[in-house]
Amino acid sequence: MQVILLERVNKLGQMGETVKVRDGYARNFLLPMGKALRANAANKARFESERATLEARNLERKSEAQKIADKLDGKTFVIIRSAGETGQLYGSVAARDIVDSLSAEGFLIGRNQIDLNTPIKTIGLHTVELHLHAEVVVNVAFNVARSADEAARQAKGESLTSADAIYGVDEDALKPEDFFDPNSVEDEDEI
Repeated sequence: MQVILLERVNKLGQMGETVKVRDGYARNFLLPMGKALRANAANKARFESERATLEARNLERKSEAQKIADKLDGKTFVIIRSAGETGQLYGSVAARDIVDSLSAEGFLIGRNQIDLNTPIKTIGLHTVELHLHAEVVVNVAFNVARSADEAARQAKGESLTSADAIYGVDEDALKPEDFFDPNSVEDEDEI
């Protein structure tokens, strides 16, 4: 199906372009969301008459998204979850949890604006990409920890999942000789 884009759509095209898309994508997403019109003579004339209004609305949305991105830039949000000693979460942090932590700080972001391919399943610092507008993308850091104290330690750069944090052992000080003493075996036949 041929459609005229009313706004920029990622991986598809810019405003005003006529593109060919699958019928289901057009019927189920682009047309109901007001992102496109069917490409016919009447809709082309309608688009050209409303072009200035659409460009102004798009510019306004982009500037609002940029303001939010400027506020989010450099911020780190803490998410407290239960986890095992190895740092594996008992569950995961999904887009819904990220939306909840952002809304607790006063940012209204939708789940569809979060680019999280797989849920977060370990404690640590994680960077998540937020698509606030088709042209405005911001990376936000999330500190997933077992407690506020651990979150503060992770923020300072301390690793809570290393052998040092778990067992009290300095990984850099360990050598292969600490695990196996080649002098203890006198004859190879005894092995």
